[in-house]
Amino acid sequence: MFFKGQIRKMSTVLAEPIQYYLTLESDLLSVNQLNEKKIKFNHVGYQCVECGEDKPLYRMGFCKKCFFESPYASDTIIKPELSTAHLGIEERNLEVEKEIQLQPHIVYLAYTGDVKVGVTRVTQIPTRWIDQGATFALPIAKTENRYEAGMIEVALKEHLADKTNYKKMLKQDFEGDVDLQDFRNQIEKHIPLEFLQFYNPDKEIVKLDFPYESPEKINAFTLDKQPQFKGVLKGIKGQYLHFEGDYFMNVRSHEGYVVELEVES
Repeated sequence: MFFKGQIRKMSTVLAEPIQYYLTLESDLLSVNQLNEKKIKFNHVGYQCVECGEDKPLYRMGFCKKCFFESPYASDTIIKPELSTAHLGIEERNLEVEKEIQLQPHIVYLAYTGDVKVGVTRVTQIPTRWIDQGATFALPIAKTENRYEAGMIEVALKEHLADKTNYKKMLKQDFEGDVDLQDFRNQIEKHIPLEFLQFYNPDKEIVKLDFPYESPEKINAFTLDKQPQFKGVLKGIKGQYLHFEGDYFMNVRSHEGYVVELEVES
């Protein structure tokens, strides 16, 4: 089977195990069904996720121009506490920013090798947790907009990590009995009083089941350094493809790459 197209992050369906899908042009590939099959990638170009032009990519799948102009690559995407749409203040495009920021958000705890705090739109649950490779996740607050969630996260990340260590996540070295509910109870006192109304102690822990087994080691590669790669798919976790020999490719970090993909029978 032969396919060609622009890489975007894999879409997912919550199931046991989680189901992954990769879209290349008009073809939708069930990645789970490619397990134990030999896959060949050939990197042939780029396509900016915003303008669609074949330009070198700068960050997040955007060419340099779009990265500094698109509202989908603004600072508030990474730092929700910088959101200003609730004040009617535009950063790059107020209508887009209202669409993203002025909707309910969840502040959550997740276990990805360490306990971390994060923020996402309600509509992105459980997708956000799956993309991060979280084994367990627990919502702790529901806010009315992105700014409020960001301010809670800022306060809590003084005491918890807010980024995923991808090697720990992929290694799956569990630290004994990780009790997210206990972490939630311990960090409640660090939520600023003006945002304590959004705290919700009644949610249950969500467990995520990935089609994946822990590797002995991690050999991450990119198509920039290795434009042609061939390997047998062994599993999937987060947005990482795990190949025989413990080689790993982060699909999310390859958004905007144009590839030829061949699946050998």
